[in-house]
Amino acid sequence: MTSRRGFLAGLLASGLAPQASWADLGCPAYLSAAMQTDGTHILAGLSAEGDLHFRCPLPDRGHAASAHPSRPEVVAFARRPGLFADVIDCRTGNRISRLEPSDGHHFYGHGCFAPDGSRLYTTENDYENTRGVVGVWDTTNGYQRIGSFASGGIGPHELLLRRAASGLVVANGGIQTHPNSGRKKLNLDTMRPNLSYLSFDGAVEAQEQLPNDLHQNSIRHMAMHQNGTVGFAMQWQGEPGADVPIVGLHRLGAAPRLLAEDDPRVRNLNGYGGSICFSADGTSIAVTSPRGGVVQVMDVLTGALQHEHRLDDVCGLATSASGFIASSGSGRIVSLHQSGIEPLSQLDLRWDNHLIRLT
Repeated sequence: MTSRRGFLAGLLASGLAPQASWADLGCPAYLSAAMQTDGTHILAGLSAEGDLHFRCPLPDRGHAASAHPSRPEVVAFARRPGLFADVIDCRTGNRISRLEPSDGHHFYGHGCFAPDGSRLYTTENDYENTRGVVGVWDTTNGYQRIGSFASGGIGPHELLLRRAASGLVVANGGIQTHPNSGRKKLNLDTMRPNLSYLSFDGAVEAQEQLPNDLHQNSIRHMAMHQNGTVGFAMQWQGEPGADVPIVGLHRLGAAPRLLAEDDPRVRNLNGYGGSICFSADGTSIAVTSPRGGVVQVMDVLTGALQHEHRLDDVCGLATSASGFIASSGSGRIVSLHQSGIEPLSQLDLRWDNHLIRLT
């Protein structure tokens, strides 16, 4: 009688074995980069309750991650200016591949997969030519780089798949940097952030800029509403203490809407939006500020600030079934509701900037 191991080996040899899926991992709900107590860095998988599912080592500090739509693979991106993006098999914690940017480029910490998972798109800085780039990688052929195209601006940070049409939307933060100058910002007087809507071959289909008096409000992070509306979080680069909006909404064919502009509590964000996401029903949008130690929740329809939650060093944020889930640099994972904060877990980790939802 053929053994189970021999039977599986035969399936593998014949190409008939079922493809590995996220179900093989018990379907973790979230991903986040973190630093351990010994100073090493990991990418972690978390349950919906904030429990640790798995941890995979990273060579340096991570920023965000993107999950393959069907295979239990994630790409963990280095913090800007990043020189690695690790493709990780989350069943084993083994690195499948390490992506490195082209000469004269560095990663910006974000990427996304095509809907069918066949391509990976990465935001990059072509710093010798002072332009933003989207790198294109073939995931069916060992994550080989197969091309790139202009991002539509300077300093592309996050990019997302569009909902109302095919293609990508890119948050071009507008800030010029160069590795020789570290993280120094080189063009604050002339920066012009924008949202660029691109086809998958790089054609610019639409762009949206903020008013001139907000040209120093760097658009960094985004969330996608089910109807195609883009929520975006900004980071103010002008004079400290200025009363500026940090959250906006944009839908193609309309001007951007800036939320809670006249609410004095926006000052509590300290000019810095860390992560942003919509509620499950799409009626609210939330933003974190590690500098302000707050999470603010705003009404999508009216733009009013609905709730504010205090949480030291909070930055990671994602949608949950009952509201929002957030992570902090002190190792806390919490659930956020209208009534307040519900602790979920406390781990001996320093959670990094983003909490990526998988389910």
